[in-house]
Amino acid sequence: MFVKVCGLSTPESVQAAVESGADAVGFVLTKSPREVSPDRARDLLVHVPEGVAAVGVFRHETAADAVATARAAGLEWVQLHGSRSLEDVKTVHDAGMRLIRAVTMGAAPDEFEAWGEELLLIDAAVPGSGEAWDYSSVRNLGLGARHWLLAGGLTPSNVGAAALESEAWGVDVSSGVESSRGVKDLDLVRAFVPAAKA
Repeated sequence: MFVKVCGLSTPESVQAAVESGADAVGFVLTKSPREVSPDRARDLLVHVPEGVAAVGVFRHETAADAVATARAAGLEWVQLHGSRSLEDVKTVHDAGMRLIRAVTMGAAPDEFEAWGEELLLIDAAVPGSGEAWDYSSVRNLGLGARHWLLAGGLTPSNVGAAALESEAWGVDVSSGVESSRGVKDLDLVRAFVPAAKA
């Protein structure tokens, strides 16, 4: 099980994630309570060992702007939320970066098709709510053996069941390991990763 812990903003939270066995960490580089500057993300990168993907997360920015900001932060992965296109995928790949393309369960059917991204992230119909949802419904999308991440409302206590119900290849967590919005609870981070991988 591939595990990404997103919205990290302190050296302690990054260390808690990687020491617990996270495969990827996410730095939010867009307007959000979890937002960090490119310089801050670059500083946090020193705590990310080789073999752990470091991802810049974007929502409203164009693909070109996301690439430029991620490059300024020293990141090799870009995660794009919102309505996107095949051209966006090309823009990221032409820059030599890897892409996580995020879609919600309410997206149009063609958005769940393989557009060439390295990973597809499937979020709740209302992303950012932190509420659990019907994870088993993802099975109806016919994703097969593709590499994709389940997100939205995951916590240390429900991630195991959610992964089984959805048949997810990996999971992504942010609010489910926070003590308050934007503030990571290190004990929850340390509990989530092994719970997901169990």
